[in-house]
Order: sequence, then C-alpha cells, then structure tokens
Amino acid sequence: MHIVVIGVNHRTAPVELRERLAFPEPALPQALERFRETRGVLEGMILSTCNRTELIFVADHVSRAVEHTERFLEAWSGVPQAEFRPVLYVHTEEEAVRHLFRVACGLDSMIVGETQILGQLKDAFFLARDLGNTGSLLNRLLQQVITFAKRVHAETGINDHPVSTSYAAIELMKQVYGQLKGKHAVLIGAGKVAQLMGQYLQDARVGRLTIVNRTLEKAQQLARSVGGQAVPLNALIDVLKDADIVVSATGAPGYVLTKQQVEPLVKSRSRRLLFMDMAVPRDLDPQIHQLPNTFLYDIDDLEGFVEAQMAERLKEARRIEGLIVAEVEAFRQWMHTLGVIPLIAALREKGQTIHRETMESLQNKLPHLSERELKIIRKHMMSVVNQLLRDPIQRIKELATEPQAEQAQDLFATLFALEEYLLEQEMQRPETAPPAAPVTQEVRSEVPAPLPYRL
Repeated sequence: MHIVVIGVNHRTAPVELRERLAFPEPALPQALERFRETRGVLEGMILSTCNRTELIFVADHVSRAVEHTERFLEAWSGVPQAEFRPVLYVHTEEEAVRHLFRVACGLDSMIVGETQILGQLKDAFFLARDLGNTGSLLNRLLQQVITFAKRVHAETGINDHPVSTSYAAIELMKQVYGQLKGKHAVLIGAGKVAQLMGQYLQDARVGRLTIVNRTLEKAQQLARSVGGQAVPLNALIDVLKDADIVVSATGAPGYVLTKQQVEPLVKSRSRRLLFMDMAVPRDLDPQIHQLPNTFLYDIDDLEGFVEAQMAERLKEARRIEGLIVAEVEAFRQWMHTLGVIPLIAALREKGQTIHRETMESLQNKLPHLSERELKIIRKHMMSVVNQLLRDPIQRIKELATEPQAEQAQDLFATLFALEEYLLEQEMQRPETAPPAAPVTQEVRSEVPAPLPYRL
C-alpha cells in the first residue's frame, strides 16, 4: 500500500485557481463519497482551506491512482487537468508522510507555525473517518501526526510570536491607516476566520465593529463576544456608508460585494475605504480596487507583511524539521512491520496449539492431577512457550525494516513451519486487511479506534 498526497497551495497556484479547486464545506460529505469511489483509492480524505486543497489517500498502485484522482478533481471542480496539472504537487511514500507532518505543524503554511491548519486537518480527518473513508493506515498516520503537532505547538517556541493570516491583515490595515483606533470596521461573516478577525479587530481597539451575516443569530453571537453590533446581510450597503474597513470572510459561492454596488458609496465620500478579502472563493469583486480612494487586498497580498515576524519562528521551524525526521522513520518502521504481523500471529497460534495439545496429553496420562496442579503446570508451560517465542518475534520485527525483509519473512515461515497456519489465516479472512492501529491515551478522546481496513 502507498501513501499519496496531491494538491495545490499558496506557493504553487494563484488564488484565482485555488478558489476554483476548493471544496466548499457543505459539499465535503458528497465529495468524500465520490472520492471513495475513485478507482485505486483505498482510503481517502480531503483537506480544503483558503490556502490549499489536498487529496490524501492510500493507493494500491501510485500512478494509476493519481491518474484517476486527477480525473476526480477535474470532474468535481470543472477545472481542466491542463490548467491545474502544471501547479499540482504529488508526494508519495515517506515524502507524503513528511509533508503531512509539516502541514500539521504549520511549517508549510503562509504564516509559518500557525495553529489554525492543525484544527482544519483534524476536522478533515474526523469527517473522512466518520464517513468511512479512512482505514488502518490513514487512522494510524493521522493519529501520529495530530499528536506530534499538538506537542510541537505546546513545547516549542514557534508560537511565541503570534502571527497568522488574520494577524497579518491587521498589520496591513495599520500600514494603510497608521492606527485603527476610532475606525469603523465592518466584518462580513461569522465563521472561524471571521471570529478570529473579530478578536483581532477588538484587540486593535477599533472605534466601532459591525458584524454582518446572512444568519442574524450567528452575527449576534459573534458581536456579543467581540463587543460589536450585529446586522442582517440585507443591511450591508447601508452599513458601508460610514465604514473605514471592510473584512469579508464568508463561504459564499459568489461575490458578496461587486464593483457596481461599491461605486456609489465611494463617490459620495472623500476618505479612504479599505477592503480585506479573507475568503476562498473570494467574496469581493477584484475590480473594486479600480475605484478611487479604495484599497482591496486578498489573502495572497498578505505574505509580504509577515516576513519580519517570521525570523524567530523559522529558527524553531528548523528544529521541528529535525524532529519530523524521527517521526517519519517511526511511521516507516510501523509500515514495514505490517508484513510480519501475520507471521507473528501464526507463530503464537502454533505455540498455543502445542501448549494446548501437550496439556491434553498430560491430563490423559496423569488423570489424578488436581485442578490446582493443572493450573500451575499450565501457567509454567505457557511461560516456557512465551520465552521461546520472544526472541524470534523480536528478530523478525527487526528484520522487517531491512532491505531483504521479504526473504527473511519467507525463511522465518519455513524454519518454523508456519505455512499451514498462514493458510488458515488467509481462509478465515474475508478480505486482506492490515491490523488496526492502536489508539494512544493522549488522543483517545479525539481519535477513536480505527475502522476495519477496506479494499
């Protein structure tokens, strides 16, 4: 089995293409169902954020699965392969595993070390898992990735310098206005990004903060938490008349504001109006920037405003890169041990069979033994069997990571005459399945036991 990641991000593709390839949150369950039916994809999940769209999957044959996954992306998004293939990255095997660790830790983000992506990755994984899209390999990998990223954020200094896309937006606003105190900010949307922007705007001490949302109740809830005022979406144009800053962060499929809607507003005012589009797909018509006294920025414009805050984070990032090497190696070794688990199970079964048959023979030859005496003998004999098996099991686990692992496993099966037990395993198994990954206590509340592997 092969781990594969294909996708685009803020480094490889412009926002115009990324927004066309994005998976809207309400459509993700349907998209995952379609992805599950993609030929060659054994397990799969979709990570779609404002800065990246990635398809993470387990394949039986890499090139064939990648080909069919690209067709799925084309069919779902309507973007021809000829447009996205030049900017599409494909990571396989250990490089794919390393990429997921880097993404979870925020090392592949526009803002290095940001924590929002970890929550988005967890949500993407949990949704795929709950819908039956993941199995033993992705469950094990994502559990390890999530646990490691949480530890990194808690134990390193990568978050000591608070920087995020929202933080960068505030810095850009300060460059336009000098300070935000006394300004009227209008925030369109009430989702996670809008909530973070609302908190940053409150911390920047804007004079007035108005929350606009299609669902007034959600706007009111956010307004209460950030000390703002809530209005329904149909009041947006009226609110903009005396606004200084407009931040839009919705999940709307089309433009929330067009040039035609904004143009009458700017004609009747002399002061500047700053628009910040935090959404993908974009909420604001790009032509708005053509209007006088009007500034329009989208998330691609933010990268240049965070470089100064990145220096210290980059130091920690280099240290985390070293830690990731060990995590990737640990997962690689676990993958290699999958092949020896049937051998170990067969050897233990043979040991238990010998123990059982010997005890039956002993009871027949010594019928006068009491139940207590039989219990003592049974316990000590089982201890002998376990001690005899311990070293061979340890050796075959070690050999599983060596270049000649397959030959070593064949020899192991021959030396211990396990062919009959392996055949019995195969006959009892309805479908080939690697074992489920154990769930550690650290993430037990978040990551339940893996689902059965599915072909």
